[in-house]
Amino acid sequence: MQIRGDTEVVAVLGYPVRHSCSPEMHNAAFEALGLNWCYVALEVAPERIEAAFEGIRALGLKGVNVTIPHKEAALRLVDEAGEEARLAGAANTVLNQGGRLKGFNTDVEGFLLAAKEGGVALAGKRVLVLGAGGAARGIGVSLLRAGAESVVVTSRRRERAAALADTLNALAGRAWAAASALEVREMAEAGPYQVVVNVTPAGMWPKVGEMPPAPWEAVAEGAAVLDTIYNPRQTMLLETAAGKGFRTLTGLGMLLYQGALALEIWTGREAPLEVMRQALDRALDLKKSPA
Repeated sequence: MQIRGDTEVVAVLGYPVRHSCSPEMHNAAFEALGLNWCYVALEVAPERIEAAFEGIRALGLKGVNVTIPHKEAALRLVDEAGEEARLAGAANTVLNQGGRLKGFNTDVEGFLLAAKEGGVALAGKRVLVLGAGGAARGIGVSLLRAGAESVVVTSRRRERAAALADTLNALAGRAWAAASALEVREMAEAGPYQVVVNVTPAGMWPKVGEMPPAPWEAVAEGAAVLDTIYNPRQTMLLETAAGKGFRTLTGLGMLLYQGALALEIWTGREAPLEVMRQALDRALDLKKSPA
């Protein structure tokens, strides 16, 4: 790809964001589609996110992805939002239409597509969500949409877990908040958790030695443990879960599908999924020991 004056530019905004494999994934897709587009990663500190959104307009970017910690702010900063972004309370994809910014949430559908591909059934399941940040609300919406029997949200900050549970209850009335390990275990007395989803950044590069606390004794035999982190592929949480005999699913599928949906929003073209998947695999192999 040769970058020229008429090259269309899209980006991912995050903090940190240098670990992202999205540029490799999207640039491979643009090349496969024969599009004169390029995708870059831009590190934006939280206090600069409003200026960054003005920059989208000023520089004429075709759109952006938004990642940790900006997803909730992105919804506030766009001019209009799609239904899933409003339900999730966060936007991870922005389309620039002549200076008017429209926000979308492709995490919701991306998570469901990844779970389906990974053979993880969500309908009728008792689910424990680890984390209550901007991405967790989208995951909660996904779980309810898929027909989960119940969703328990746990977080170090009880007020965030309670706020997310209240939001999910307003949608479907099947969510509860738990702030302590004891509460998490007590809520499992009616039946152990059959699916566990990590939506915290614990274990993400470069802090690969971290993992969120998980109440393994409250998790059902044969349960599925899903991580939304993709770098590294196998987080400490997933390695621990696999060692205990649980099924595991990395965050790579969610990254792939949310990215494919974002590309289709920006370009109006069908995403080349296998090209994007292969590009992600290559990028992660190169970033096993990031500089």
